[in-house]
Order: sequence, then C-alpha cells, then structure tokens
Amino acid sequence: MSGQSVDVPFSLTFPDVDTLAKTMLSAGRLQIINAMTGAGAMSIRELSRRTGRDFRGVHRDVQALLNAGVIDHDDRGQIIFPYSAIRFDFTLGQEAA
Repeated sequence: MSGQSVDVPFSLTFPDVDTLAKTMLSAGRLQIINAMTGAGAMSIRELSRRTGRDFRGVHRDVQALLNAGVIDHDDRGQIIFPYSAIRFDFTLGQEAA
C-alpha cells in the first residue's frame, strides 16, 4: 500500500450520554453541524446566516462544539467541520450501567 492514503475514521468519545446530549444533541448544535457538513470553512457570521439564527446563539454553540473537538478552526481562523457525516453510537438502559 505504499504511497496510498488511508482514511481513518475520527472518533470522539463522551463519558456518558448526558455529556453527549449537553454537548451535541441540542437542536441548534445539530443544525450547525448539518449546515457545516460538506460546506468547507466559514465564518461564524456566515454560519449564522445559513442557519437563520442570531449571531450570539450561534457563537455560543460554536464555542461548545470547538471545546468538545467536534468542529475546528482552519489555518485562516474560520470554523470547519471536515467530515462528510456524523454517527452517534450509544446505549441506553441497563446495558449502559
């Protein structure tokens, strides 16, 4: 396989479902991830325009997603979600305990 790049899936782990929910599962944060998927880098102002949400709310959600490592800054300081999809995998109930 010399010279070929291999796509390794990115994995982000949360200690429990409550932390996952607080970090990612709000309607606003899911809307941000959806708007950013496949869109390339953009400013928070552009993301606010695309989602139809106020700048302050988008900025707050972007900061939470940045802190969790879900989105990132590019070399120009714009925000980016560099993945083509996101998949959630968690167990609820007695198995999770």
